[in-house]
Amino acid sequence: MTQVCLITGGGIGIGRATAHAFARAGYHVVVTDVLDKEGQAVAAEIAAAGGSAEFRRLDVRSTEQSDAVVAAVEAQFGAIDVIVANAGIAHRVPLPDLTDEKWDLTFDIDLKGIFRVVRAAAPAMKARGKGSVVALSSIMGVAYGWDEHVHYSAAKSGVVGLVRGLAVELARNGIRVNGIAPGYIRTAQLLSKEHSLGPEAAETVGEIIPLGRIGQPEDIADVALFLASDAARYMTGQVVVVDGGLLVGRY
Repeated sequence: MTQVCLITGGGIGIGRATAHAFARAGYHVVVTDVLDKEGQAVAAEIAAAGGSAEFRRLDVRSTEQSDAVVAAVEAQFGAIDVIVANAGIAHRVPLPDLTDEKWDLTFDIDLKGIFRVVRAAAPAMKARGKGSVVALSSIMGVAYGWDEHVHYSAAKSGVVGLVRGLAVELARNGIRVNGIAPGYIRTAQLLSKEHSLGPEAAETVGEIIPLGRIGQPEDIADVALFLASDAARYMTGQVVVVDGGLLVGRY
């Protein structure tokens, strides 16, 4: 039976690379995103390479959409084997400009968006007695503070707590929940000068990373595939830092 992996934010960056990694591993990949053109392109790329994929529009801020997409996939395939909860935003906002609305938007996507999708998929996973969730946090959620991103750091810290809580609650049902805390990864987000390092800093920040380079989306995708696989069968409740040694190498 074909295994099914649902990925949120699958149209670009880490989500796109993860979709390709799971497709190469033989999964049917459900690419979800609010970016229709990009999401459809990823599904088409996978199909062109001989894999199996489809695109479904999903705004993880919507409980109605989250429930509907999960229900549709379950109706088609029976259950979802793996969820990679990757959708997220990281907008630079100085504290004086950080309104309740901007704070809530980040939490609604980066933290509550994970909760919505897992809540919808958990009953069918429980019924089957198996399932795996991989949630994306950040080094900003496990060790770093980030000025003008306090809402992002707080939300990504919340992902760590969510992973732990879900892991314990769902363990006896055969469902594993783990997370990844990426460091500096070459994505559109990182290359945004408005919200992150920008292209110039991206070329030099590798000098402070022990492995000598910033990460690629595929570096995270391969860890997501491992965590979802039977090779990680005795791992749950863990958030794995994938940062080229950045956190341990600063002195």
